[in-house]
Amino acid sequence: MLILSFIAIYVLIDFFEKFGDFLEKGKPMSLVAKFFLLSIPFVIEQMGPVCILLAGVVTLGILNHSNELIALKAGGVSLKQITAPIIGGGIIATLLLMTMSQFVLPNTAGQTNRIWNKEVKGRLPIGIYRNGRYYYQGNKTFYSFSRPDPSKNQFAFFSYATWDKNYELRTLVAAEQAFWRKGAWLMLNGQAQIAKKDGVFRSEIFNSRGFRFAQKPADFFVPQYRNYELSLLELYREALRDKKTPEDKAHAWAEFYGRISYILLGLPLLLLGLPLLLMVYQKWGRDLSLAVPVSCGMAFVCWGIWAILQSLAKANYLNPLAAALSIHLAVGLAGLFLLLREDV
Repeated sequence: MLILSFIAIYVLIDFFEKFGDFLEKGKPMSLVAKFFLLSIPFVIEQMGPVCILLAGVVTLGILNHSNELIALKAGGVSLKQITAPIIGGGIIATLLLMTMSQFVLPNTAGQTNRIWNKEVKGRLPIGIYRNGRYYYQGNKTFYSFSRPDPSKNQFAFFSYATWDKNYELRTLVAAEQAFWRKGAWLMLNGQAQIAKKDGVFRSEIFNSRGFRFAQKPADFFVPQYRNYELSLLELYREALRDKKTPEDKAHAWAEFYGRISYILLGLPLLLLGLPLLLMVYQKWGRDLSLAVPVSCGMAFVCWGIWAILQSLAKANYLNPLAAALSIHLAVGLAGLFLLLREDV
């Protein structure tokens, strides 16, 4: 029930935000329906942890509100026995989320990215991503680089090449680092080789030099949710591949561990949300009317901490596995402790 509610709210908001773009491009309603239908698996993965938390809180809250919880405990049933089916349901839901992330989401995310970027926005990636590097072909130009953070105009091991009508190399520029600043490319620690009219190449080694290439970073388009087009197994294989820099390696492992840890986040949230419901009722005499907002606030705080840890891991400031597990261990152990205390 909660998942259906979240899907309805998310799709409704997304519909009003994007429907105008579909109409502007004259797209048929069948394509609109297909886009929003295929976006449901993505919504489920994003909302899954919160739904698991709220489903458990609402279930226990209804038992408490109708005095069934008191009757069960008075009949000798422990809180551990009462909450075991709820936690078991959370485990089953988490396994279903992981199965969907492996087998369903990559296909649907790829199709929604294609519909939105190509059919609606008219944007199409002009290159490919392989083994931790991006490869782009422009008009008689070719780019290759590593880009740890697609949201930043910082590139590593950047190379640029041009050729003539006979497909003979004319220019080759390679640098350890590249930046896009004030409408130009800034290359650091590199070498430039430019062919003269007689075909002889002139080489120059530089520490810092500016270039004006035909393409700019905005042309190196990458779909916003490109990593969701990869399954969990593909993310793992990507992390195992050799990377040029420690930052690339950390980013790849952070993507893999972060994806799994987000799916698993619902279980520790559930373990903490159940005793919080009972504590709220004991202190203020109110269950769902106050416990649901408190649970949502707790989930938002945990999500914020998780996002910060993932950012640190992708920047190689924190071990990716530690960033993925720390919030789960802290919240899960705290929830277990409170549950056991309530059972005394």
